[in-house]
Formats: sequence, structure tokens, C-alpha cells
Amino acid sequence: MKIGFIGLGNMGAPMAANLAAAGHDVSGFDVAGTTAKGVSSATSAVEVADGADIVIAMLPNGDILRAVAAEVIPTMRAGTTFIDCSTVDVDSARAVADMAEAAGILCVDAPVSGGIGGAAGGTLTFMAGGSEAAFASAAPLFDIMGQKAVHCGDAGAGQAAKICNNMILGATMIATCEAFALADKLGLERQKMFDVVSTSSGFSWSMNTYCPAPGVGPTSPADNGYTPGFAAELMLKDLGLSQQAAAAVDADTPMGQRALELYRQFVEDEDGKGKDFSAMLPRFETRGRS
Repeated sequence: MKIGFIGLGNMGAPMAANLAAAGHDVSGFDVAGTTAKGVSSATSAVEVADGADIVIAMLPNGDILRAVAAEVIPTMRAGTTFIDCSTVDVDSARAVADMAEAAGILCVDAPVSGGIGGAAGGTLTFMAGGSEAAFASAAPLFDIMGQKAVHCGDAGAGQAAKICNNMILGATMIATCEAFALADKLGLERQKMFDVVSTSSGFSWSMNTYCPAPGVGPTSPADNGYTPGFAAELMLKDLGLSQQAAAAVDADTPMGQRALELYRQFVEDEDGKGKDFSAMLPRFETRGRS
């Protein structure tokens, strides 16, 4: 297939490269001028979309997504597919789906989980919203870029799944970091803590797969000075989206709200920007109860 890819950042570039390595004709565009292996460079988003069977976007926020969609969807042929892999607000996802439908274009909102490592390794999980036909057209590409794709429902359902998942992740990581900091002060060795919690009721992805304590459990960003696999500022963005959605539908999410407040403090007022979201552990290590 001829594929256009808009947004060749830390996530988009390896995703586009994997599509090219699988034999697809991929052209890409990024406002920063970044490129990807095996991907031909275009001079604009419109050029990327022109003649493409599928256009994929990986963009920073809903406002940029809306602007890009408004620019490229009118240039796409009827019956082609627009796939948005960005993490944005549900309203923006649905607005783009409406634009696409009006133009006779299939549309899928398909945010991802798995971070930079998953993008490079082709092991992402896609949470997809859109029609059955749209999902079916995108599924072969999901199989190349990831290891799992779940059709979550109509337009916006993929974004809803992503923000709910990451609200759990943010709150769970904070609790995991708090528990390690408490264990330290109680004189409990971190490895012993991991051995117990990872095989009992405290089991979680934050503990078992992405442990925030260096040298404990599988290798994680904690073992590389908290160089981001998933940056704290991206977690802050996703928690903000979760609370925006919660406010829109009058949902009571106190843990999600508190997680948002803590990550905002960590990123904006402390030294969390540019660090992995699991760097909450050294933050809690140095803090007392007051």
C-alpha cells in the first residue's frame, strides 16, 4: 500500500520505519524535519496524503490533529483511510471522524500503549475507535506496528480506552513509588519488597514490568537514570485528558485528579520534566510527611 505518515517523532518515526520495512511505500512529513529509515520525505502534510491509500497521524494534541485533518482529508480519495494514533481528547477524535465521514473517508482513532520501545520493536497495543469497516482496513497495519489491536467501539472509543488506561497507570505508579519509599524508611530491602508484592495482591504492571526501583525486577528506565521510556510530561498530558473527560461527563475520579496534581507539581515545579514518569520514586525518597 501507499502510506502517508504525518508526525515522525520518537513514536512516529519507528512506526513508519516498521511499515516501510514490511514492504509498504511510505512517505513521511514532520514539521521539525525529522525522518525515518526507509521512509521518503515529503515537504508537507498535503503531499504525504496525496494519492495515499492510508494516512497515519501521530501528533502532539487535539488542536494540531484537527488542523492537520482539515488540511489533508480534502485531498484524500473517497474510500481511503485516515488513522490517528495520537493521544488526544475524545471530542477532537470525534470531530475528525465527522470530517472524514463527510468526505467519504474511513477513520480510526487508535492511540497506542507500549512507549518508544514498543514503537521500535513493533509491539504496541492499539486501542481503536471507528466503524467495523474502518478497523478492518487498518488492522493489517496494526499487525505490523504492534502485537495487539482492540476495536473498542465507535469514533472516540479508542481515546476513551487510552485515557482510562493511563489514569490507572498514573495512579498505580504513584502508589508503587510511595510504597518503595515507605519500605526504605521501614528498613525493608527493595528486592524483598519486590519479591513479595510482585507475587501477591500488590501485583501491577508498574511493579512487575516497569519497576521504578533501579536494579529490581526487569530492566526499566530506572536502570538508565530514568531516561524516559514514557516521559513524566506525557503522563501529565494524559492525566489532564482524563480529568477533562471526567468533567465533561460528570464522573467522580478523585484518584485520577490527585495523580494529575502530583504529576503537575513534579513536572512544572520540581525536576520531573524530561524524566521518566517512574522518577516519582526518587522524588518520594527525599520527602517527609509534612
